[in-house]
Amino acid sequence: MKITFLGGGNMANALIGGMLKRDFAAADITVIDPGSEARQRLQQAYGVPCVETATELAGVGDLLLLAVKPQQMREACAPLIGKLGQALVVSIAAGLDLATLSRFLDGHRRLVRCMPNTPALIGAGITSLCALPEVDAAGREAADRILSAVGSTVWIDDEARMDGVTALSGSGPAYVFLFIEALQQAAADLGFTPEQGRQLAIETVQGAAALAAQSSEPASVLRERVTSKGGTTEAALRTMAEAGVKEGIIAGVKAAEARGRELGKLLGAG
Repeated sequence: MKITFLGGGNMANALIGGMLKRDFAAADITVIDPGSEARQRLQQAYGVPCVETATELAGVGDLLLLAVKPQQMREACAPLIGKLGQALVVSIAAGLDLATLSRFLDGHRRLVRCMPNTPALIGAGITSLCALPEVDAAGREAADRILSAVGSTVWIDDEARMDGVTALSGSGPAYVFLFIEALQQAAADLGFTPEQGRQLAIETVQGAAALAAQSSEPASVLRERVTSKGGTTEAALRTMAEAGVKEGIIAGVKAAEARGRELGKLLGAG
């Protein structure tokens, strides 16, 4: 399978690195990026062919992966029109829906929209995917194979849910980082060194997430098991409830989802 990346930034870098570990051939991957530093970095790190513009290519091969910023997508896609053939096009740009992407690509319909998150940079991502009806099982499998190179995948049948995916897992790492940040601040206030606070906070989050992943029980049950009546955990959770922590997180996710819909309309306008 011949694959072309439009954009050679961090996420493309992570995907290419993951793909090569999954036995994709470097010679089968081409990257289009106008930045000489990005091209040099990719060529040195992975040995993949890189070009400055799409005009240097006769075609995009079997699969085109769109990895440029949403605001740059329309302009970046223009030189690709006429070079797509029957290629499967996979987009990892946030906010751009399939109808907009199809319009940017002169009506091309073999399209898959994906929402990876930043843990993909270390191979621990979660990516949601949805596709137009014109994408057959083989096309879905090809898209899944690429995105699963940087973590797990989940397919969404209703594209309207993709803004919710962005709010949950796309933005989700920021919520976790905020929680870690708060734990580290609390550790500092309690007299721990920055190194101690960092280790205690991060390894607590890692361990709790691993326990939740391995357990078949809901998070609420796991929480209750740590919470002894009249104990320290109960005191902490009561204070957090009074501060509206859980409600604030839920409201924040909903605000992110609403903003995602709003940005999608702005990006697709015209």
